Amino acid sequence: MSQIAMIASPGTVKPDIETLTGDVGGAVGPDGALNVNLLTDDFLTTTGNPGTNTITISLDNSQVDTGQTIGAVTDDICVLNLGATPATYTIEAKVAGFESTTPASAGYDLLCVARTTGAAASLVGFPDKFNREEAALAASTADFVAVGNTIVIRVTGTAGLTINWRATISYVTV
Repeated sequence: MSQIAMIASPGTVKPDIETLTGDVGGAVGPDGALNVNLLTDDFLTTTGNPGTNTITISLDNSQVDTGQTIGAVTDDICVLNLGATPATYTIEAKVAGFESTTPASAGYDLLCVARTTGAAASLVGFPDKFNREEAALAASTADFVAVGNTIVIRVTGTAGLTINWRATISYVTV
């Protein structure tokens, strides 16, 4: 009678990931070097971090920021640095505001064209703005402002109310 035994060495046994499966398509196995390449199309970037065993997929040329106004004050909730090279930007932003005690909401879709000399930003014409506010936040606003060599999303709150803001901004540049 023969027996087969496997004696493990002391220490941690590394897991074996055999496939990765995305939202569409099928399971993908590794190549001969035991690697699976994660590729993206335009406007997306994958960033691997071996130290935390993570791959982050992010939307290029975009950012998400938050802020808060207490009363009828302004807050620059999103700042887009236009860089040192002269260029033109088409910038789109979505801004949401929420005041919890009333409760009341405000939302804005903003679109602008901006230009930088590499040292100073300017808006080209006037930004387009689609806004919706409930009555309690009718005095609130959100808009683009050129400050130095940046384009800022500046929000204004409402007297006597605390509004939490969140904005997403995306852009195309040439």
